[in-house]
Amino acid sequence: MTKRTSAKYKLDRRMGENIWGRPKSPVNRREYGPGQHGQRRKAKISDFGLQLRAKQKLKGHYGDLTEKQFKRVYIEAARVKGDTGENLIGLLERRLDAVVYRAKFVPTVFAARQFVNHGHVMVNGRRVNIPSYRVKEGDVIEVREQSKQLAVLLEATQLAERDVPDYIDADHSKMKATFVRTPGLSDVPYAVVMEPNLVIEFYAQN
Repeated sequence: MTKRTSAKYKLDRRMGENIWGRPKSPVNRREYGPGQHGQRRKAKISDFGLQLRAKQKLKGHYGDLTEKQFKRVYIEAARVKGDTGENLIGLLERRLDAVVYRAKFVPTVFAARQFVNHGHVMVNGRRVNIPSYRVKEGDVIEVREQSKQLAVLLEATQLAERDVPDYIDADHSKMKATFVRTPGLSDVPYAVVMEPNLVIEFYAQN
């Protein structure tokens, strides 16, 4: 099992936002934070607080990334030419578990990590079981033949709550998807507003 499956909605409550746009999120019923002090009026958040919140939200969206993993992606994004925030989003979206999730092979990003870990996914005909594996433009991601009848796949492809973004060309009849291009921030269908510029500021100052 993934590390945080049972507590995945804690992030929603803490942020007061439905991070993944899921209909079961507790934020849909109560928008205040968790715990006995959750309903207290919120104090003004400092610049550091805003930056930290943006980082937690973006990191949390991709499931079980550790702080060490996430910072490593930031460092790589800062090294590459171009806008660091856009680079960060592009690198995160090239993770194999993120592509499996965006292609609607599984219902959640947590399920995507587990699905890849258990060896159900092939990239260009080769089985890959590393969720952080970075796909390239033109790579073909496919569910293994033996795994195509799993209930989780059938459930995910019928979800009405999200669509496959246009940088992934998915064929659910064959359980196959092509990673067409690396997206920018405006291309990614986040359920809430993400602010990678604040994430960059957070790491630049801390």
